[in-house]
Amino acid sequence: MAIRTARTRTSSACNWARPASIRPVSINRLRFLALAASVLVAAAAGGYAWFQASVPAGPAEPAVILGDGKDTPGGMAWIPPGVFLMGSNSRLAQRNERPAHPVRVRGFWMDVTHVTNDQFAEFVRRTGYVTTAERKPDWDTIRVQLPPGTPRPPDTVLVPGAMVFVGTAGPVDLSDYSQWWRYVPGADWRHPQGPGSSIEGKGDHPVVQVSYADVQAYARWAGKRMPTEAEWEYAARGGLEQATYVWGDELMPDGQPMANYWDLGQGTFPVVKPEAGGAAGTLPVTSFPANGYGLYDMTGNAWQWAADWYDARYFARQAKAAQGKPIDDPQGPPQSYDPSDPGVPVSAPKRVIRGGSFLCNENYCLSYRPSARQASDPASPMSHVGFRLVSDAPPPASPSLLARLWSH
Repeated sequence: MAIRTARTRTSSACNWARPASIRPVSINRLRFLALAASVLVAAAAGGYAWFQASVPAGPAEPAVILGDGKDTPGGMAWIPPGVFLMGSNSRLAQRNERPAHPVRVRGFWMDVTHVTNDQFAEFVRRTGYVTTAERKPDWDTIRVQLPPGTPRPPDTVLVPGAMVFVGTAGPVDLSDYSQWWRYVPGADWRHPQGPGSSIEGKGDHPVVQVSYADVQAYARWAGKRMPTEAEWEYAARGGLEQATYVWGDELMPDGQPMANYWDLGQGTFPVVKPEAGGAAGTLPVTSFPANGYGLYDMTGNAWQWAADWYDARYFARQAKAAQGKPIDDPQGPPQSYDPSDPGVPVSAPKRVIRGGSFLCNENYCLSYRPSARQASDPASPMSHVGFRLVSDAPPPASPSLLARLWSH
């Protein structure tokens, strides 16, 4: 195995510079690392027993370890195994985030950024895939998300499209989100705001308007999978135990924004100012500093699909069952439970989305926090929901060892 299986740089909670290139090392050090790597590869072949036995009792120390695209997955960062407190008891936490409870996760690789428009376009070019938003809606899929007895609309209404944030002309009651969301015929991943919009010049923005099924299709093609909710939160925290944000506890350290969310300085949510260019949107995927594991935009910019069903009671039930002991790799509840939509059956299919988006703000969802979670209809693409994936590829050669050696 080549030694340069990963680019490695230690990081700290206060060091948010982008990953640096590998530094030159001596021949003797390379020989030593090669020997260590060969031993670890042998351990990995035995089911990663050595690696699992070394799971720390808390979050792994932040260290940026990037795959090289040869011996390790390109465009991905290694997330080391560890135990962390999932959820939050913070005063900012919603009921569905409580209580914080210990969870143990295995190591895995995660995409450094959201899947971008350019990456999704390559998938579509190679496979000819047609997304959910580009197909005629299926009434049987739609009606389970509506109050019982809702009449079937005429076929002229059931046309391809997706949900788009349109904003409002003035302040409104924030209890009714239908005032700033609209189903727009012709909206899809190429036209996120509708037929008149485009992703031209936005190849490095997160792809949005993708359904849960679209993400699964991309994952199969890419040889990856969707992250569990536990994996997502552990990775998002970047080694910072119970920090309010993925970068720490201060919203704007040194007065600098750290994520793409609805800054109230641009106006009251969800009021859209025509002179400001209309509705807010996504930004390029590396516009803000990475977290302790080298992941960009884990909060803000666009929500991210997780594999799990959504259950508003899940964290409380997990904490009760765990009785203070770490839960091993939770895979989520067996079905959905969401009592937040009036009139809609609480068991209507919902999947977890994480991370918040460019629409989150202090006065509304405040979801640009690593513990924040929300339910979303898996068959309903939206203009603020994207994704990133994970891989179970073998770990890099002793990430903790390499991190120490590269830093000396």
